[in-house]
Amino acid sequence: MDGTSAAHLRLEARAVAADLPLSTKPDSRNKRYRIADPYLRFWLAFLERGIPLIERGRGDLALERIERSWTTWRGRAVEPLIRESLLRLLPDDRWPETEAVGGWWNRQTNPELDLIGADREPVAGAVHFVGSIKWLESKPFDRHDYDALARGVLAVPGTEFDTPLVAVSRSGVERELPVAAHWGPEDIVRAWQ
Repeated sequence: MDGTSAAHLRLEARAVAADLPLSTKPDSRNKRYRIADPYLRFWLAFLERGIPLIERGRGDLALERIERSWTTWRGRAVEPLIRESLLRLLPDDRWPETEAVGGWWNRQTNPELDLIGADREPVAGAVHFVGSIKWLESKPFDRHDYDALARGVLAVPGTEFDTPLVAVSRSGVERELPVAAHWGPEDIVRAWQ
């Protein structure tokens, strides 16, 4: 079996997901692949390498590696779940035409925007909002996060200076930030009820 056929089988089995940047401009050059199953992603990131340590009686080292990389890993792992949750919550009264939620990035990954709400995918007719996900225990979405989001919004094809900015945060949003909407853990859980 050649590499293309093997990749196709992995995509068909839903072991691997392919993500494209979502905007009004087609962009198949920047396709990203990720392990679709969160348990398998965790296994490959931490446990596969940790098993030999555990077998040698050094589970403490395996745990230390997990703890050292956990925040970064979790941040990436939660993004697809949050996008899927927003798809379950939208469309709503605020965005009645939003039927696609994705992310956007360029070849340099600068900027990289976690949330793009649009009317359709893979190529949007209209971008409805641009947002950021911050899933930290003790740090809310703050002015620094907002400013980074505001600087990146115009890089996304189909956005304008007044495209609404949104946030998803585990620890809330700092007061007085002009986000059009924000969602927290309760909203994400509600999407699945």
